[in-house]
Amino acid sequence: MAVKPLEDRVLIKPDNPETKTDSGIYLPESAKEKPIQGRIVAVGPGKLLDSGERVRPSVKKGDTVVFGKYAGSEIEIKNVKHMIMRESELLGIIEK
Repeated sequence: MAVKPLEDRVLIKPDNPETKTDSGIYLPESAKEKPIQGRIVAVGPGKLLDSGERVRPSVKKGDTVVFGKYAGSEIEIKNVKHMIMRESELLGIIEK
């Protein structure tokens, strides 16, 4: 099953939350924070303006991005959790 985002939406595979603190303490499932960054898996064609023009997305497949803690919708593809959200919900691109 493949998911192709529509319009200005992006499909993101969130990074796995840390299971251990810097000091070596393992965190229980209930204490883990929701991930706020991940890698873009797929990008829609871009937002369609009233004039009929498409605005090209400013992100591309493979980019690592930061997003809001409660942004987007969680979906499961082949037993792997993904997020799908509008490009405007992204906060930034992490440059390597």
